[in-house]
Amino acid sequence: MNGDPYACPQGSAAVAKADRDAAMFCHLAAFAGLVFPFGDLIAPLIIWLMKKDTSPYVDLHGREVMNFHISMYIWAVVSLILCLVLVGFVMLLGLMVLGVVCPIVGAVRASEGREYRYPLTIRFL
Repeated sequence: MNGDPYACPQGSAAVAKADRDAAMFCHLAAFAGLVFPFGDLIAPLIIWLMKKDTSPYVDLHGREVMNFHISMYIWAVVSLILCLVLVGFVMLLGLMVLGVVCPIVGAVRASEGREYRYPLTIRFL
């Protein structure tokens, strides 16, 4: 480890399958926002809160998921404001793409037992 408090062991052998699955579902739970308002925050939050004290691996991924979705809401507000000068429409399109692609990549990395850092994320937690 390189002294990073967010670093996790590399490789799937270092992390228990149950922890990898919980971390993967934490990333995929973000798609609950397609069904329920604020589901992209609430569903991963529930998984993270249930497992964060028992698994540092799930804690790492849960924090990353929560930080990403809080950041996405902030970037969406900024983009909506910038729609007044037309730049915001392009930013909103980019945010939609990131909102679909990044959780999938994060879920794959979590299932492999690897760390994943979302782009454009402000680290709140």
